[in-house]
Amino acid sequence: MSTDKNTDVVIVGAGPTGLVLAIDLARRGVRALLVEKADRLFPGSRGKGIQPRSQEVLDDLGVLPAIRAAGSPYPQMLGWEGAERQGAWDMMERSEPTEQVPYAEVLLIPQSRTQDVLYERLVELGGDVLFGTALTGLRQSEEGVEAELSTGETVRASYLVASDGGRSTVRKALGIGMTGETVDPRPMLVADVRLSPDTIVDRDNWHIWPKAPGGGVALCPLPGGDLFQLIAAFEDEAAVVDTTPEAVRALVAARTPLAGAEVVEVVWASDFRARAAMADRFRDGRVFLAGDAAHVHSPAGGQGLNTSIQDAYNLGWKLGQVLRHGAPAALLESYEAERQPIAADVLGISTRIHRASSEGEGTQRGAEVQQLGLGYRDSTLAVETRDGLADDALRAGDRAPDGPCGEGRLFDLFRGPHFTLLAVGVPLPASAPEQLRTARLTAYEPYGTGLFLIRPDGYVGWAGATADGLHDYLTAVGAGRPESAGALAAR
Repeated sequence: MSTDKNTDVVIVGAGPTGLVLAIDLARRGVRALLVEKADRLFPGSRGKGIQPRSQEVLDDLGVLPAIRAAGSPYPQMLGWEGAERQGAWDMMERSEPTEQVPYAEVLLIPQSRTQDVLYERLVELGGDVLFGTALTGLRQSEEGVEAELSTGETVRASYLVASDGGRSTVRKALGIGMTGETVDPRPMLVADVRLSPDTIVDRDNWHIWPKAPGGGVALCPLPGGDLFQLIAAFEDEAAVVDTTPEAVRALVAARTPLAGAEVVEVVWASDFRARAAMADRFRDGRVFLAGDAAHVHSPAGGQGLNTSIQDAYNLGWKLGQVLRHGAPAALLESYEAERQPIAADVLGISTRIHRASSEGEGTQRGAEVQQLGLGYRDSTLAVETRDGLADDALRAGDRAPDGPCGEGRLFDLFRGPHFTLLAVGVPLPASAPEQLRTARLTAYEPYGTGLFLIRPDGYVGWAGATADGLHDYLTAVGAGRPESAGALAAR
């Protein structure tokens, strides 16, 4: 017997994208129903690298301490030929934190653990996941969306977000195509394995056998336990990858000095071919695509999960402003306009790194994978009113750097679902809208001089030498209702 229910947003798919979006909406007071067709969260380590920019996102969402406690820096790569060690090197460039960039290195953490932390945060905020529930039908009109679920329920919502992966049911139902290519036609195996404690493979290095018979193989120690992630390439494009425990043990025995019996347990295993593809559009009416539903990456470079998290982070505040603060629905048009070019650029990075790695070229990952330099200067939401800026000046559309602010830090000020108005070397306006936090710095070189409106996702939305034009911008994003300056203390 079917029943009906109402909510603000239906989110399809409880991977990192769906969980981040559900958290962001929950802290904004937006009702969201998160459905997942599986009976539990994804159990594997697949997306195991959290880039510096994503760590800033997770800081804002209140989960970074737990993420960092469960993760570790990336270990050095250690090359092998048979049973002989050949030398170690860093796959990731090592960086030290700075005032502007407090999280400077990629964090290694299994995707399953990232999801556990996000789920715990969602529950803490009063949300949950409806497991074992698939989307079976979808209708939309000018008034909203109707989602039919495998439970027999029909859910009415203002919007629906597809975060249901590369084989997205929602994307296919909408008839949205994916344009891309096969980055590497050769199949690959990825698995989480538990090794015997007395094996020659230590947990201090990421072990790789690039010349192994049949295809290269690597074992990466995963933090928070005794598991390794196994990745194996197959030279034969027609190979059928067997993911059974027996086959995984046989592969390890054939390609490394380890005996099959030293693989004590195969916890999870999957096969894939590296693809790079992007949806032809990220929106259809009241339905949005995010994460792998919108773009599929090679795992090389650790870009897929991170780009997906930031899709949700970009969309969440905009949905919140429209649904709770009276922003015009046109604000949502900026989601595709901002995220589609970013996804295209990042797909290029992933593909280039994958092919260089496959051809044995130098593959050390540097600043380009950290996503700190990505921004939205060309967006309609980037309004820069100052003249005569230097080429390297901070502008509207750029990531807002961290730095000291009173007894705390700018990221402490930015943390939360609000906008922030920062005055550097100029006075604050006499009044401020109710959604703003405000602060004034006498000087801070990374910002230069001016007024900077920081969006809820940590980017400069508007910048000016004076407040002329600020009110119009705030109105366009649903943050323009004035309130006396005395109600908001400068920090």
